[in-house]
Amino acid sequence: MPDSGVTVASRLLAILGSFDAGHRALTLSEIARRAGLTLPTAHRLVAELAGWGALRRTATGEYVIGRRLWDLGLLAPVQTGLRDVAAPFLQDLYGATKATVHLAVLDGTQALYLDRLSGHGSVPLVSRVGARLPLHSTGVGKVLLGYAPADVRHAVLSRPLERYTPYTIVAPGRLEEQLRRVPRDGYATTSEEMTLGACSIAVPVLAADAVVAALGLVLPDLRGRARLLPALRVASRGIARSLSLEAG
Repeated sequence: MPDSGVTVASRLLAILGSFDAGHRALTLSEIARRAGLTLPTAHRLVAELAGWGALRRTATGEYVIGRRLWDLGLLAPVQTGLRDVAAPFLQDLYGATKATVHLAVLDGTQALYLDRLSGHGSVPLVSRVGARLPLHSTGVGKVLLGYAPADVRHAVLSRPLERYTPYTIVAPGRLEEQLRRVPRDGYATTSEEMTLGACSIAVPVLAADAVVAALGLVLPDLRGRARLLPALRVASRGIARSLSLEAG
């Protein structure tokens, strides 16, 4: 799109918005194209963002999100409140299970990962703190989608669902059937639907009768879910109680 008539702020935001989970490192030309800017304009604004610390240029000449944006993100209430309150429970859960632990919240039609604990023996994953992953193919995502408002569910189910592995559920009817069971069962599972070799089980974190987050474990298989589900629920209730005390 042409640069004329667009504010400097909107151009800067367009540059930052050109980065996402699938585009973590971009060349200047790619940034210009994805942000809809001319190359000279992109070059000038990217240089300003890099000078401020919002972007960082790598040794290969690509740009990535800079540390200063990460530091600012940690100041967001959803980070400093929920993440800090949940941290001890995530540590206890990881210590008891040695499985990767995820804490995520609903962000539009995606799951925003607030925290993750894992070790050397954990299943390899694509999740990262601050990343946004699909709702339909992750355990925490299915929990959030199962409790989500009708308009969010419609927005997800009314468009083609992306297949990440041969086991990703992309048939809306089949996914809807799973989602209907989530509030009834109180948990959701995935079986190699986001990453081959990785299964998950997740539960809601309920505070003031509303789901504020989802707490999940990632495992090589689901054979141990009967043993792990009680541990997940204990941690979830602990987080909810702490949030209530903070609010009170």
